[in-house]
Amino acid sequence: MFAATVAIRRDLHAHPELAFAEHRTAGIVAERLRALGLETHTGIGGTGVVGLLSGAHPGPTIMLRADMDALPMPEENDVAYVSQTPGVTHACGHDAHVAMLLGAAQLLCASANEIHGRIAFVFQPAEEGGGGALAMIEDGLIERFAIERAYGLHIGTVLPSGVFGLRAGPLMASVDSFDLVVEGMGGHGAMPQFSVDPVVVAAEVVGSLQRVVSREIDPVEPAVVTIGAINGGTTYNVIPPRVAMKGTVRSLSDVTRNSMEGRIRRIAEHTCAAANASCRLEWHPSYPVTSNDPVETAFVRAALAAEFGDARVLEIPPIMGSEDFSYYAQRVPACFWFLGAADATHRFPNHHPAFDIDEQAMVAGIAAHTAVALAATSPATRR
Repeated sequence: MFAATVAIRRDLHAHPELAFAEHRTAGIVAERLRALGLETHTGIGGTGVVGLLSGAHPGPTIMLRADMDALPMPEENDVAYVSQTPGVTHACGHDAHVAMLLGAAQLLCASANEIHGRIAFVFQPAEEGGGGALAMIEDGLIERFAIERAYGLHIGTVLPSGVFGLRAGPLMASVDSFDLVVEGMGGHGAMPQFSVDPVVVAAEVVGSLQRVVSREIDPVEPAVVTIGAINGGTTYNVIPPRVAMKGTVRSLSDVTRNSMEGRIRRIAEHTCAAANASCRLEWHPSYPVTSNDPVETAFVRAALAAEFGDARVLEIPPIMGSEDFSYYAQRVPACFWFLGAADATHRFPNHHPAFDIDEQAMVAGIAAHTAVALAATSPATRR
């Protein structure tokens, strides 16, 4: 089965698809689920697919989730399965997520007689900024399949291959984005006194915004403000009329998150006003904090430790990356955890153009999905 899992992962890696365009991927998933004899539902939340396994005994319905989309970036790997789609690559491991969950579905189908309840294998579109989890929820995922608990894992190179990391409470940060346009008055680069230079003002805004974290947020409360893009001007000797910036904000608490728009707006507006410029801020709310239910986290930790041993299940600090698994965790008790896939050859982080994984880690990923699902649908461990 491992060879088949690797083959699926490599095929998906070579044919990546962007958010809500995972038509080929969803088709492969649906075909595999039907071949296993599972009740298969497609088109949920766009391109989402759900395979439903009914156990031999009554019990709760749980879900295992894998995301399917790739990133809009080039790949820099010299491998046989390199992306064949220019400017698109699986640089976050979602190809492995799909392959591992399909492998777990095969194992769990063979164990249907042990299952008390149902397992929903959820293959989700558009995690990379598209909010595919919310799209599936709004399309009735939770109610339609009577899902009571949600579980998911994410592969990456922050941990050694085959090692797991998790924690109760906030695990991953919320993320919001913004567009900020500084309006000045353009003119000749030799006569700045007749202009309001938005480049200089924008530079002051970038520096001033760092005070939000360093001087307005409790030092023990994690938060990040990043300006990721600045665009303005066309040539050497022209002061442009405006400069556009793009930024992102991350935090680990709703209180901090809800305060950030007002703080950024105040600092930007007053910094601009001091220079006789103005600005426009557009705020784009995105994913909330991914917070693990304490009871479910203890349950998953115990299930993983029983399967792999305590030494391979680590308590990790929060990560300032974000995840739309957070939407599931807002609806039902849930736990999300990380699977390490780093070795001497695979060290580049997720979202790097040369990101790749030790594929042997997928053996642990399949076993982790299977162990958690069997424990969650066992009357001996069911809460």
